[in-house]
Amino acid sequence: MERTVMCVKLGRELPGLPAPPVPGPLGQRIYNEVSAEAWQLWQQQQTILINHYGLNLADPATRKLLLQQLEEFFFGENARMPEGWSPPAAKGGPARSKK
Repeated sequence: MERTVMCVKLGRELPGLPAPPVPGPLGQRIYNEVSAEAWQLWQQQQTILINHYGLNLADPATRKLLLQQLEEFFFGENARMPEGWSPPAAKGGPARSKK
């Protein structure tokens, strides 16, 4: 049976992650409150941050910054996705829109 969570980011019950994605209390909180779909959104956001700022993942300060951004992305004041948001369509196709 697939484990589901009430996703704090997307605001609905969705399949959860198979294990905590990072160690410690933050990883456990993400495991308990974040869906696999929302985790994919974070991975895209993280890639954008790394590329935009030219971050070096070997630098402990960079890893600390990314953990702070991760926590803000899921649990910060404005962490929920906008009302009516839907993920972009697969590569090469037009974005889905609600009518």
